[in-house]
Amino acid sequence: MIYLPLYNSVSKMEIGIPKGASISPVPPPVGKPVVFYGSSITQGGCASRPGMAYPAILGRWLDRWTINLGFSGNGRMEPEMAELISEIDAAVYVIDCIPNVSEKIGELTEPFVKIIRRRRPETYILLVEDVRVWDQEANEQLRAAYQRLLAAGDKNVFLLEGTGMIGEDLEATVDTRHPTDLGFWRMAQAFRPALSVLLRE
Repeated sequence: MIYLPLYNSVSKMEIGIPKGASISPVPPPVGKPVVFYGSSITQGGCASRPGMAYPAILGRWLDRWTINLGFSGNGRMEPEMAELISEIDAAVYVIDCIPNVSEKIGELTEPFVKIIRRRRPETYILLVEDVRVWDQEANEQLRAAYQRLLAAGDKNVFLLEGTGMIGEDLEATVDTRHPTDLGFWRMAQAFRPALSVLLRE
């Protein structure tokens, strides 16, 4: 498996193997992909290599294709992005945008989900709280929006709490914001149980 760079464009790629060796394809993962939409954290900012972004780690652990739509500074939950994301026939949509929208998360979440629902009424949607402990106001707004979606009858939307996701030992980020490889591994550990349940449904 080859992970292309998280930030650099690829203009040419070569694969070298020892003389007499061969490369053959492995069977692709079974099932629909998991789509991740979010900020630079989702994209994998500050991972030491592309395969250490948390969506990549989860793809290996869950044996699923993962589509990483993390955009550094631009996970802003525009209606157009909801339309584009809903074009992908996914098993789960993971929405992890608080770092880029912060206090606007309460007003953006419901319209964003409802746009996806026009095309994908039954697909699971996992809303993700911010892992940064000081942004609890945004997390509270996301929880309130989640409860309103449930009250409106959406039974396929879920919430992943951010508290404790990357630990409290200050070893998991480079700047109190962007995870190190350890932080991404801890995030993947937190995501794994929730996604495992949804992917078994």
